[in-house]
Amino acid sequence: MRIGAILFSLALLAACNRSDAGGPLDIAVIGAVADAEQEDLTALTIASAHLRAATKEGLVALDPSGEILPAIAERWIVTDDGMSYIFRLRDSDWPDGEPITAEDIRDALQDNIVTLSGSALAYDLAKIDQIRAMTGRVVEIQLKSPMPDFMRLLAQPEMGFERAGLGTGPMAEQSQENSSLIELAALPPEARGLPARQNWSELTRSLFVRTLPAERAVSQFADGEIDLVLGGTIAHLPLADTGPLSAGTVRLDAPLGLLGLKIVRPEGLLADAPLREAISMAIDRSDLMQPFNFGGWQASTLIYPGSLAGENSAQQERWEGQTIDERRATAARRVSGWKTSAAAAEFGGLARLKIFMPDGPGSDLLFEQLREDLSGIGVEAIRAEDESDADLRIFDALARYYSPRWYLNQFHCGLDEGLCSAKADALVEEALEVRDLVAKQEIYAEAQAALIAQEVFIPLGQPVRWSLVRAGVSGYEENQWGLHALFPLALNPI
Repeated sequence: MRIGAILFSLALLAACNRSDAGGPLDIAVIGAVADAEQEDLTALTIASAHLRAATKEGLVALDPSGEILPAIAERWIVTDDGMSYIFRLRDSDWPDGEPITAEDIRDALQDNIVTLSGSALAYDLAKIDQIRAMTGRVVEIQLKSPMPDFMRLLAQPEMGFERAGLGTGPMAEQSQENSSLIELAALPPEARGLPARQNWSELTRSLFVRTLPAERAVSQFADGEIDLVLGGTIAHLPLADTGPLSAGTVRLDAPLGLLGLKIVRPEGLLADAPLREAISMAIDRSDLMQPFNFGGWQASTLIYPGSLAGENSAQQERWEGQTIDERRATAARRVSGWKTSAAAAEFGGLARLKIFMPDGPGSDLLFEQLREDLSGIGVEAIRAEDESDADLRIFDALARYYSPRWYLNQFHCGLDEGLCSAKADALVEEALEVRDLVAKQEIYAEAQAALIAQEVFIPLGQPVRWSLVRAGVSGYEENQWGLHALFPLALNPI
């Protein structure tokens, strides 16, 4: 089906509802079929993260709006100094019938932390000082310093628990002959250590989840075969109609996170920080999303947003007071100087950059915007067919919690994912045990300055996430975290 026909069909179907109360809900998550089977905690896909959150809950979970809910922990308290979180576990069992104990949860938390070693999330979890099993159903987590958004870290899909590959819900996979289709059923409350509810089967519905390429997912939604499409990114945004007729069908999150270009090959034109800055200066971020036909996108030239810098911070966007033409003139002079330098001779004096982006019409549009901007300073941008052949690659990641620490950890040298700053890493580690909020914010600001001085990243702005939601589907809400809980979708509207 052609894209134009898909968009027209979406507008016509905005008010249709095939997900009647009691009937199953058909969900497509954009991605490859194998994405749903990805179990490596350091590399969860959009699909596997949603499925893990639905079937392998942790101490706490997220509701449709992204707020914290009880899960294995039925309640908790936080000490006045914010250094200790004490959880009371609900009285429930593992799938094999054995009781869930505090020792089990302590060990499971520690196992998850070890498994995540080497990932950005592992550096986030370095905030934990120790985990103690206090009594049969009480677990304490002590921190190295207060972290207001710590509970959100515990609610991440990677922090769910399992035994012999099975979790404790709130949903369970049902056996299917079709391996590409996953049926999820909501576990009855009594199976989760909660009070029983009458007519549970009438209160819930099955979810049929599959992963599909973006165009196929949108086409099946337009044809009425799918009720909900999750996992849309900027790479495929043009497949969704974001104009006024899309109200109630296309749902855009306004997520926290990073969208930009990582330096993966700091050679040639990207060998020196002033030249890397020139590339960043040339990009007109205010015009970057114009071809995508939606408003409200927040551009950025920084590692983390100013809203996280603190009330007393003087943080502002880079190159304030300079017009885009003035910035490009400066950038063009630097590029011109490089072309005639001895360092450029090895590259034939050609100012050329290979940029890798995932396939998709949105990636095509974004690349064309960048190509045009860079051509204005004498740089030729070409699309890299393979990430291993790229000088720059798109980096598109959702924040896990609301802190500069998450943003800074995305560039940790231990990740070995491109340019980094050992100084910034040392500062972030220093901040681990700093209890004073203002002092901590000052350290984070210094770490950001170290990353910017090295020009390790070319920020563009906030990530883009979208879904297609058929009218009448309950349990879905936009949120700033881009992760949509599946369990609420299984609850029939009353």
